[in-house]
Amino acid sequence: MTRDPGPSVRLKLTLSYAAFLMVAGVLLLAVVWVFLLRYVPDGQSQGVPGLPGIPSRWSPSRDDLVRAFVPKVSWALAFLLLFGLAGGWVLAGRMLAPLGRITDATRVAASGSLSHRIRLPGRADEFRELADAFDAMLERLEAHVAEQRRFAANASHELRTPLATTQALLEVARSDPGRDQVELIERLHAVNARAIDLTEALLLLSRADQRSFTRERVDLSLLAEEATETLLPFAERRGVTLETSGDITPTVGSRALLLQLTTNLVHNAIVHNLPGGGSVWVSAAAGPGSVVLTVENTGESLAPGRVSTLTEPFQRGTERVHSDHAGVGLGLAIVQSIARAHDGTLTVTPRPGGGLRVAVHLPG
Repeated sequence: MTRDPGPSVRLKLTLSYAAFLMVAGVLLLAVVWVFLLRYVPDGQSQGVPGLPGIPSRWSPSRDDLVRAFVPKVSWALAFLLLFGLAGGWVLAGRMLAPLGRITDATRVAASGSLSHRIRLPGRADEFRELADAFDAMLERLEAHVAEQRRFAANASHELRTPLATTQALLEVARSDPGRDQVELIERLHAVNARAIDLTEALLLLSRADQRSFTRERVDLSLLAEEATETLLPFAERRGVTLETSGDITPTVGSRALLLQLTTNLVHNAIVHNLPGGGSVWVSAAAGPGSVVLTVENTGESLAPGRVSTLTEPFQRGTERVHSDHAGVGLGLAIVQSIARAHDGTLTVTPRPGGGLRVAVHLPG
């Protein structure tokens, strides 16, 4: 934004200090006039009562005091003006020094360097609170940019795989026209379906991050029932039992996104379960000022360090990433993004006997 040039804040503060000092000086002189000079008589001499032969003695009148006082007052006011300007300039510079550091840090951040921090020393005041808030903002922004870069790199890698596979299949079909076309079409369909799923997941993740949705009253227990009913045939094919429980758990948010959150959690719990079949428990509970959706599943034992990375994009809890319905590695990342967009939190902890316990806390 282009602005017309104007006086600096330091100059404005300097003029304000000098003006205040001049006003204080004028008020002091006014007090002297009101309470002192106005009571001085105008006469210049007075005789000695009862002794007419004694010459009268001289005393200064009000006009004499004014004539003697005004030059000194003028010099004093001139000194106050110069002192106010010089002192105000120095004081304003010292007062605004932290603001200069904040401005320099802003320019550095605007140039693309987000690692710079102000770290303003001293006790708490308005400038230091602003500097601390700016440092916190830079820290969050740097982490967000790093996450986006890592996400873009992972997304490019994941999207390149189906595209490269498609190209390889087409090259094989062109070099071998007699190859079974049905098998080729099925493989191309599977690769294309995976690319579509990944693209839709990326779009959903972006929508949740931008919080571009309409909020309404939603019951998490009903969403849990709907998600489990939708995925029940898939769970039966994999030999996984689903159990749902919970009371009325009202919250405010996007029904579509919260349904996607619940579906992702239940789908992940089914996919990453015991090879011979296991169990998934889905529950919804209401607490004071919040609601909790919990999804637990049996499965392989996971180290706590591995569990802490599961909410990152394209991270999977097991190595069974090429099986049917293995997903695209964005399930829990989408869940965390949706929960964060609804001012909620996501907690992922390993179960003692294997598997995971995922809890989503949302405002009630």
